[in-house]
Amino acid sequence: MEDYEILQHLLSLEKKANTLIYDAQTEADRKVAEGEKLNRTRYEEIYSREVELLENNYKQNLSQIREKYRQQLELYRESLKTQRVDMQAFTSLAESLLIEK
Repeated sequence: MEDYEILQHLLSLEKKANTLIYDAQTEADRKVAEGEKLNRTRYEEIYSREVELLENNYKQNLSQIREKYRQQLELYRESLKTQRVDMQAFTSLAESLLIEK
């Protein structure tokens, strides 16, 4: 084999190696992109479920708190209705506190 043929053979091998490397890199990039897309889809699904769960819990808790507040307010209103107003005692207290003797 002449030097020329050896160089041609080596260049041919280098070209094949370059093609293999390019194909491998292309395949690796495709797999990485596919994995990223899959992970993004999974993340969005899980995130959406968690957000929905938290929002539902928030709404339920808020509803319970509002109902409890409404009940307490109603109890307070009822207790005010049953209390007797003693104007004489109030007047005496107000005078003793506000008017200096």
